[in-house]
Amino acid sequence: MLLAPRDPDEYLLDTERRVIRLRRHWAVLLWDAFESAALLAITIMVSYLLPPSQWIFQNILWYVALFVVLRFAWKVMEWWVETLVVTDKRFVLTRGIFTTKVLMMPISKVTDLTYERPFVGRLLGYGTVIVESAGQIQALNNIDFIPRPEEFYDSISELVFGDKKAQAQRFSMAKAQRIAKGKRPVG
Repeated sequence: MLLAPRDPDEYLLDTERRVIRLRRHWAVLLWDAFESAALLAITIMVSYLLPPSQWIFQNILWYVALFVVLRFAWKVMEWWVETLVVTDKRFVLTRGIFTTKVLMMPISKVTDLTYERPFVGRLLGYGTVIVESAGQIQALNNIDFIPRPEEFYDSISELVFGDKKAQAQRFSMAKAQRIAKGKRPVG
């Protein structure tokens, strides 16, 4: 489809192995949903309180309500197409509906990981991972609303700080299994 964003896996090199692919937690939309519901409630209430002689203002309010619904739909579409892919070599975040933006950071630049999980994040199942690199702020230094953040943190820690020789063996076994099943090798 012409307007559909590219699959994030299309940005990966043949020598890369995808470790994680995820979309941010749905909780990232909570504030927008609350804001949209409140604005809709206000516009509907004001519209019904206006006398019938104020039909121009009522029409304007219904257009405002339509705008609020379309804006929320846009936010949901933006959330839906945003994808974070972590390979054995880099982080790749793709976003955008009409204009695609691809943010990338090499795994080799990571010097420190910080994991945060607020109270609401513990209730709903999301957290934040702060990725620090040597001497500079990268495009992906603060990755928030990560679903199952413990698994994400553990996987990234293994990639960055784990035994490279054991990782290479595990990756070559996964590649051999994919070839045996007749699938295209990932990395």
